[in-house]
Amino acid sequence: MFVIVGIVLVFGALLGGFIMAGGNPLTLIVIPEYVIIIGAAVGSLLIANPLPILIKIINGVLGTLKGPKVNKQAYLDLMKMMYEIFQFAKREGLIALEQHIENPSQSSIISKYPSFLSNHHAVDFFCDTLKVVLSGGVPAHDLEDLMDMDIEALEHDEEIPPASLQVMADAFPGLGIVAAVLGIIITMGSINEGAEAVGHHVASALVGTFLGVLLSYGLFGPLASQMSKIVAKEGKYLIAIKAGLLSFAKGAPAMVAIEYSRRSIDPENRPSFKETEEAVKKG
Repeated sequence: MFVIVGIVLVFGALLGGFIMAGGNPLTLIVIPEYVIIIGAAVGSLLIANPLPILIKIINGVLGTLKGPKVNKQAYLDLMKMMYEIFQFAKREGLIALEQHIENPSQSSIISKYPSFLSNHHAVDFFCDTLKVVLSGGVPAHDLEDLMDMDIEALEHDEEIPPASLQVMADAFPGLGIVAAVLGIIITMGSINEGAEAVGHHVASALVGTFLGVLLSYGLFGPLASQMSKIVAKEGKYLIAIKAGLLSFAKGAPAMVAIEYSRRSIDPENRPSFKETEEAVKKG
């Protein structure tokens, strides 16, 4: 929501100020400059990234309009789910967890929490780690190293799309200069057409510089930054899972294990102890 408001404010303020200063907004519509800058930027993005990354970039940009999936309620659902799983394991034995972690979408416990189930990275991370716990013989510190490796690999993969978009954003001012130089070349070729024609061509060339800077710092740079922040927030969700699983693997009671998980949540989304306790009691 705020992304849309921000985009409207950026372009609204720009056009509003330009009109208030006596400018004609139609003079900013120079199609050749748009074709050069946007076409070259998209082309460079295609050169630098394979199709799977391009799809992730598109999904990431669309995701900024919705905001992060991880919020306070998602964390409460996570802790309720882990509490039920840990309690079940204490009551029925570790081997009984196999039916839940082999096919989580069919699990009578995990399937009750769609916010968790829709996060495929989190589901795989949680279930794969519990499979290692079930196999036995893995010390807690080795289990922690294993989870850290998994989180690091996932975070590195998820950081590629915003980083690639940021590279494109950084290229826009340079491409704007390229478009402006091409415009000046055209201007030099029409120098004998009179001052009015020359002024028109120079203004068109300057639109290229303006457009490159605007798209970089006013649109794509902020979008890349927002994508990166969403990736960081969703990475903290895995850290909360890791904290709960590690405590459980060390033999802590279910309530203590999810308290470790709760304490690892960022303050913005962290439920209080009372909220967590009430949530798990309600089931």
